[in-house]
Amino acid sequence: MTILKSILRDESGATAIEYGLIAALISIAAITAFSTVGTKLSALMMNTSNKLN
Repeated sequence: MTILKSILRDESGATAIEYGLIAALISIAAITAFSTVGTKLSALMMNTSNKLN
């Protein structure tokens, strides 16, 4: 029973998991932002190219 209590009280891995979750959220936000910017930039370049032709 004491082993189970000590395992439940151990928080040594909690910080690593929290940092992992934060890094995952930042990565998702960055991928979404870059995807949106890339799509808009592609449309802008296509529009500019069509106007030059």
